[in-house]
Amino acid sequence: MVASGVIRRFRSAAEARGALLGDRGRLAVDADALPAAVRDRIRETFQADLGAEEVVRRVLDDVRTRGDAALRQYTLAFDRAEVGELRVAQAQIDAAVQRVGEPIMAALEAAAQRIRAFHEHTRRRSWLDHSPAGGALGQLIRPLERVAVYAPGGRAPYPSSVLMAAIPARVAEVKEVVLASPPGGSNHDVSDVLLAAARVANIDAVYRVGGAQAIGGLAYGTESLPRVDKIVGPGNIFVVLAKRMVFGQVGIEALPGPTECLVVADDSANPAWVAADLLAQAEHDPLACSLLITPDVSLAEAVDAEVAEQVQTLPRRAIVEESLANRGGIAETRDLDEAIDLANAFAGEHLCLAVRDPWTWLGKVRHAGGVFLGELNAEAIGDYTAGPSHIMPTGGTARFSSPVNVDDFLKVISVFGLGPDDLREAGPPAVILARAESLEAHARAVECRLVALGEGPEVRRRETTEV
Repeated sequence: MVASGVIRRFRSAAEARGALLGDRGRLAVDADALPAAVRDRIRETFQADLGAEEVVRRVLDDVRTRGDAALRQYTLAFDRAEVGELRVAQAQIDAAVQRVGEPIMAALEAAAQRIRAFHEHTRRRSWLDHSPAGGALGQLIRPLERVAVYAPGGRAPYPSSVLMAAIPARVAEVKEVVLASPPGGSNHDVSDVLLAAARVANIDAVYRVGGAQAIGGLAYGTESLPRVDKIVGPGNIFVVLAKRMVFGQVGIEALPGPTECLVVADDSANPAWVAADLLAQAEHDPLACSLLITPDVSLAEAVDAEVAEQVQTLPRRAIVEESLANRGGIAETRDLDEAIDLANAFAGEHLCLAVRDPWTWLGKVRHAGGVFLGELNAEAIGDYTAGPSHIMPTGGTARFSSPVNVDDFLKVISVFGLGPDDLREAGPPAVILARAESLEAHARAVECRLVALGEGPEVRRRETTEV
């Protein structure tokens, strides 16, 4: 069978590693490889041909200085929407709920129920460990006070992302959750379905602003936007760069890049289903990565043919074909062990194990945002109603980071409650370590308490004199 040409083919794991990971260790997205239309708007706005990082830096500085006026200026410049009131009125949210209709509201409620139930299992509690001497050490677990969810407008609104970010925050008992999303569509406003999701997720306020300007407004606070403790949610390259630049001023859960799906499959896999999974991920974005890794050449050929056939009827065919041609692939390996090794090296957002008895292979997975076991568990079900958050680490960051979860909305306060006997045990080595670090005041701060307890060098010197 001849390769279709719709999706790239790699005849070995080494070839796939070279193309997908490269010398820098990861397939990269050029922040300044901006579409011509975007560059035109940048020149129109700034009277200069700026790169993405410089654009974001200027926008953030302007928002910090001019507040709402800057938010409105950049919303008009980049989203082509003239915004008066930045906060969406409750009456508009009520109307949006009516317009989306009962089937969508019921689906949102069903998804919310499953997401909430999953995250309820992960609640953390404060704890204290009491010593026999009466002292204690422990942790106070406290929710953040105000969190912002960012929801992209772009090619399509994603109400599921609103639920996936806001519901874990609510389970964590965050006091206030707000939503920011760019105005778009024919009415130049926040999408009805996003507003409906905000209602289901019990979001306190929705703001019609997006892009780097929204991130700046939420990080610094403006006349209309509250300053928040943390910002979560995906976005385009300008949003990601803005999140990186404001980190430290505000908490950031991750710097999400284009979405990824890796399917590791053997000869038991259904090629039509595998192809459907690859296409589902590719329709998100031209930069999305959909990858099949398999030791079975016959399956690789069959999936290649299925991709070519199924893509023809997709409404977003142009996006899918660009994604598969430039960022996707079918990689052939010697065996499943090599396939899993390649998947671990990639450290992808979604890893689907379409193999016989996938549970036997789960223990070999080291790096992935989420693992989908068996062919019934399509990655797409995880996007909506499975339960875990679909906001997962991308770009290889699954090596060290996790999907959005309740812990993202909590902070830990350490509790120090040593009793006298605890201090007698912990104090002397603390004094030694303080002096090893040339911090004499530290040593004396502990030592004076040891003296008061009948310990320490001054006590020992007095006892020696008396003898």
